[in-house]
Parts: sequence; C-alpha cells; structure tokens
Amino acid sequence: MNTSSETRLTSTVRIDRKYCGPSNSGNGGYVSGIIAKAAPFSAEVTLRLPPPLDKDLILVQTPDRVELLDGDQLVGEAVPVEFDLEVPPPPDFEAAVAASKKYSGFHEHPFPNCFVCGVNRQPGDGLNIFAGKIAPDQVAAPWVPHAGLSSDGRVVDFEYHWAALDCPGGWTYLDPARLIVLGRMAVKIVEKVKVNEKHIVFGWNRGVEGRKIYTGTAVFRADGTLCAFARATWIALKKS
Repeated sequence: MNTSSETRLTSTVRIDRKYCGPSNSGNGGYVSGIIAKAAPFSAEVTLRLPPPLDKDLILVQTPDRVELLDGDQLVGEAVPVEFDLEVPPPPDFEAAVAASKKYSGFHEHPFPNCFVCGVNRQPGDGLNIFAGKIAPDQVAAPWVPHAGLSSDGRVVDFEYHWAALDCPGGWTYLDPARLIVLGRMAVKIVEKVKVNEKHIVFGWNRGVEGRKIYTGTAVFRADGTLCAFARATWIALKKS
C-alpha cells in the first residue's frame, strides 16, 4: 500500500523572465498553468506569493496536492476541483478586433511588460492579447496563437491556455485607484486551441466583494466554438 511519502515527487522549475506579469514576478496565469500541469487531477490554483523569476523553485507533487516552493515559502498550490461556468455568448471575431483597438492598456498599463497583455511585447514574444471593452463588464480580443506556443506545432501547450485566460479577466475591472493581481484560478479545456488560427478571447466580470474581484474568461474559435473557460478571483492590493 502506497503512503503519501511514497507518492511524493519533487522537481525543479524556473520561471524565465520572459513570462513576467509585473516586471519582477511571474504572470499569474502562466505560473498557475505550470503548477496545474503537474497535477494528476483537474486543478484550482491559488497563488500565495508573487512568483519569483529566474530562480530555481521546487515543485512538490502528491496525488491530491501540488505545491510550488521558494525554499520553505509557499508560492502557489493546486488542489482538485470540478466546476462549471455559465459562459455568455462571445462577440464575433470582427467585433473582438474592433474592441482590441480600444484596449485601455494602450493608454495606461500597470504592467506594460506582461507576457499576456503587455504593450511592450512584440508579436511572437508575448501573447499580445489586448482585450477592450464591448460592454461595461465585458472585454474581448482577437488571438491568433503563434507556433512558438506549441510543442507539437499543432495545438497550444497547456500552460499557455491558462495564461491566455488570465489577464482578460483583470481588464473587466478598471479602477485607477486599485491595483489588482490574480489570486486563484481554475481552467477547463474543452478543445485545445490550435496555432495559427483565429480565436476570440472573452472576459466578463462576475462580481466584486471587498478586495476580491470575481471574473470569467473563455477562448472560442472564430466560428464561436468554445475551446476553454476559466473562473478567477483577483485581489485588490492594499494601498501603501
């Protein structure tokens, strides 16, 4: 009979600076995807600390939990989850293109080097998902994933699904007086996103409770077929 110690696996991971959100820490969706990828279950990931960049971190896997550690500090953890989400109908691809031209980040961006939504990232370097408003609590953007996001040249790798579903949720909540960061995220992949094909990334606000902002995000093929969706909790940072 196996014990928890017998099924405990450890490995080393390093978050390259390329995958930053804020300039000095990892993009929350990407890092959550790295943690979830190691889980032998459908995962919900909670980030406990800003993920360090360019540093060896320890990934600890057990049958019912995955932890990402920086020394003895818990950076993030994954636990099993089963969830569903009522996903609103997306705009069409042309409407997503039009919305992206109104992306608020072009005028003011808290994290301009972000791997997912940073305006300083060139095509092929980041995801370049610039989600603009289509309604007071909804945003959308076009996305044509490049081949560099795929190990097999056909579909986007697991962790990039999580990354793509991260930042658009944050852009549904715009309050210049409050900086928000990803706290918790769960993703369900229905159909893997294909490289070099047109997609729509869609985000909507699910409510605000104190410092917590609840969002939903989804990726669709250009014909409206749902590929993946996520629920997330964002945390408004306390004013210094």
